[in-house]
Amino acid sequence: MKKTSFFGSTVENRRMSSLRKITAYLDDIFCVKNFNDYPGAYNGLQVENTGEVKKIAAAVDACESVIHRAIQEKVSLLIVHHGLLWRGVTRWTGSTYRKMNAVISGDLALYSIHLPLDAHPEYGNNVLLARECGLTEYKPFLEEFGTPIGVRVQTAINREELLKQVERAVGGRVQLAPGGPEICRSVGVVTGGAGTQVAQAAAEGVDTLITGEGPHWTYSAAEEAGINLIYAGHYATETFGVKAIAQHLSKCFEVPWIFIDHPSGR
Repeated sequence: MKKTSFFGSTVENRRMSSLRKITAYLDDIFCVKNFNDYPGAYNGLQVENTGEVKKIAAAVDACESVIHRAIQEKVSLLIVHHGLLWRGVTRWTGSTYRKMNAVISGDLALYSIHLPLDAHPEYGNNVLLARECGLTEYKPFLEEFGTPIGVRVQTAINREELLKQVERAVGGRVQLAPGGPEICRSVGVVTGGAGTQVAQAAAEGVDTLITGEGPHWTYSAAEEAGINLIYAGHYATETFGVKAIAQHLSKCFEVPWIFIDHPSGR
């Protein structure tokens, strides 16, 4: 059986449990070598282990609490959206030392997928959040580093009903900057911190943008741009992709998986 990747290449979908096989499979699906991202993202395998994967965990952040939980759960491979290296080259002191020491001594491999996970048409945060909100028939939307990472949906939905659907999708309350129409006809979905891109979203013609969060000034920026800006939580909007790809790997490689939930409240 063959699996077609994001950009059309194929990899054999063999049921293996070696780290090398699994990470090669992930590299191919997400085209991590050719996907431009923020300098600290370092998409792909950030830390290897001794080579065997007996259990997979998915999490949003490679923070100390998540790493310790993964080790307690006897996880071999931790897949995250935000990896270990956002600060770039830094001294291994304090929390950096503790995290690195725990990962290495716990024989925990760590694989990070940032923008390639946001953008993916099957396992991506944006597609999956849009689907959970009842939005379908997506088109690419909002470029980052030359690649569209979000999705855009043409619809006709009352703004209050859309808010309810977003709340059901993320399992909590959301906030609204009501700068746009009460009937939403062009909805953009970009998870995480895309509130800062409200002007770009408006320029691309959406009247409503669903994202995770934005700074204080983005509320008035949405009003001035004439669009609705829905803040659904940075963490809450980015749980979808890591869960989906871990579940997929579990089926492909016959390895159990868990989700380590560690919400930030943002």
